Parts: sequence; structure tokens; C-alpha cells
Amino acid sequence: MNKERYGDKLEKIKEAGNYRELRAMQLNGFLVHHDGREMLNLSSNDYLGLASDPALREDFRRETDVQALGYSAASSRLLSGNHEYYTLLEDDLREMYDKEAALVLGSGYHANIGIIPALAGKRDLIVSDKLVHASIIDGARLAEADMARYRHLDYEHLREILSRQREMYENVFIVTESVFSMDGDVADLQQLCDIKQEYDALLYVDEAHAVGARGTNGLGCCEEQGCIADIDFIVGTFGKALASYGAFLVCDALFKEFLVNTQRSLIFSTALPPLNVAWTRFVLRRVPDLFPGRLRLADMAGRLRDALAKKGFETRGASHVVPCLCGSNENSSFLSRQFRDNGFFVLPVRYPTVPKNEARLRFSLNAAIPDEDYDCLFEFIEVSC
Repeated sequence: MNKERYGDKLEKIKEAGNYRELRAMQLNGFLVHHDGREMLNLSSNDYLGLASDPALREDFRRETDVQALGYSAASSRLLSGNHEYYTLLEDDLREMYDKEAALVLGSGYHANIGIIPALAGKRDLIVSDKLVHASIIDGARLAEADMARYRHLDYEHLREILSRQREMYENVFIVTESVFSMDGDVADLQQLCDIKQEYDALLYVDEAHAVGARGTNGLGCCEEQGCIADIDFIVGTFGKALASYGAFLVCDALFKEFLVNTQRSLIFSTALPPLNVAWTRFVLRRVPDLFPGRLRLADMAGRLRDALAKKGFETRGASHVVPCLCGSNENSSFLSRQFRDNGFFVLPVRYPTVPKNEARLRFSLNAAIPDEDYDCLFEFIEVSC
């Protein structure tokens, strides 16, 4: 056994400025305590501030017999873990999206590494946006299908690929995120629906960063762009704006039935605890009423982009995820330390998560952060950056 090679690889990771570590920290609402400092948390996915809302938790305790709920399902869903809250939550999702079926899953990562290889077989092609999330890439790698990638948001390039290759395959899956997690930009889902129809393909949209944060009722960019009915597979997560844990798929009933029988990450995983699923359902049913929070999130993101641009930083996208391009890994780490030293917890994203020389700070905004705290952030950028 050669353990030394792992140490050598770790040293290379450190030399490249890519070293990661687990931070011991405490959360207090939208504040984070780390290294003896209290900082504004700008690296959370709690986009609506629900995870830090004590009144919401108290309402849940009042309305729910928490003591009667299990803290573990103690089984997979296909054995004895398919408790009643799964059915209630899936019924809610199906009705909200006006789809035939919904399937609740263990996490967003488990969703993408399970659904994609279950659906896409040897005679199929997966065509994905070049910047899709790592879980989608891993899911495509696990599939027996061929894979191609189109340039980010370049739908003419997608058409070129399909015009050359569509007739070679039985099924083609077009795969995209709606809000891209590193650039904060948004896919043109209506155009993708048109391309799907034109080439007789299936459209798979990961709405992880959009559910709760986009759309009149918080159903994501598919609602915002008016194309829920035309998307074959809509995947969302509960662990971001919805302040819980787990993921879901809404789709045709046939596909749900097929996945229950073939999706390995569902079949071979312990089910989510009843308490967790009951909390998810409690939050989900309140999301349509949180439209003012979604407007505030968009407003603050626009103000942050303006403040960074005035100081000469490159930003991208038009969502509540705001990247600040820094160039090298070292520059992103240095700027992150500056923000943290001044009370703003924002972390660098470096190669290989993003391309070389495109390291960045990734601001994830929270609608619950007060105006005065955002004003302090904008003032710091103006004066000190």
C-alpha cells in the first residue's frame, strides 16, 4: 500500500491554491460565527431567509405533532420507509406543477446521478449545457448513453449538434440548469422547449437554485417563463430556498413508475425521515405567499452587481447568485479574506470548479438580511475594494 501518494496529491492541491477544509462554525440567523468573528452570511443558499426564521419554526411546532413524527425512516422507500408524508408532499408537488406525478428523492445530487442514467440508455444521447452542475455531469457519466455538450447558453450550437446527430439515436435528452450556480445566469427555457419540439427530444431542467426564489408562486424559472407544461423533467431541491433537505422530480406518471423500478439512488438509499418530509411540506405550502421576498432578492442582487461593476469587477448573470470574477485562485482567496476580515462571509470558488483564471467570489443573497446590513456591504465595496 502506498499512502504517500495521497499526501503528494494533497501538496499539489495546496500549491495550486485549491485546498479545501471543513470549517467549524455556528449559525445565528443570517449571521455566521467563525474564527471568533461574527459575519454576515453571504455564502448560504437560504435565499428567502426561511432557514433563519424562528417564527416559521414555531408555527411548524404549533401545527405539527412533532413528537409523533419519526426521526428516521430506518428503511428505503421500497421497503418500509415510504411513510405517509411522502404521499402528501408528492401530491402537493403534482398539483402545484400541474403534472401527472412527482417523486421525492434524498438530495439533488442523488436525483441527478440516479434519474439520468436510469432514463438514458445505450441507444440514446445526452446533450447538456457545458456549465451544468457536477451532479449532472456525474449522472451522464454513469449512463450508458453517448454524451455531447453545447457551448454555454449557445442554442445555435445545440441545434448544430442535434441537426448532425439526432437521427442516430432513439431518444435525445437536452439537459440544463435554469439558474446556473456559478455564473448566476439563466437559461432561455422557452427556446429550449422549441428546440425540443423541433428535434423530438426530451427536456430535463434542474431548477435547484430557482425553486422558491423565482416565479410568481416560487416554482422556478419554468413558471416564470411560462413553460412548465412543455418540460418533460423538472428537478428541484428542498435544501436551498426551501430551507429543508431532499429533492424532487415532476414528470409524467409513466416516467415516475419507471424510475421507481430502475433508479439506483432511490432504490438503494434510506428514505428521508418523516420529520424532515413534514417540514418540507409545511414550508412548500407557504412559498407561493413569499413573492415580496423574491422581489427583494432580485432588487438586492441588482444593487450588488452595480456596486461591483462600478469598482471595475466583472460580474455575470441576472439572478440572486452574483459572481465577482477575480482571475487567479490566489486573487480570489485574497479578496475573500478582505471581505471576511470586515464582517462579510463570502468564499472563493476556484479551478477546477470553474475554468482556470476565472476564480471568483460567489455571493448568495438572502432576502431576510436587513437593508442596513446590505448598505454596509455596498459601502465596503465602494470604499475598500
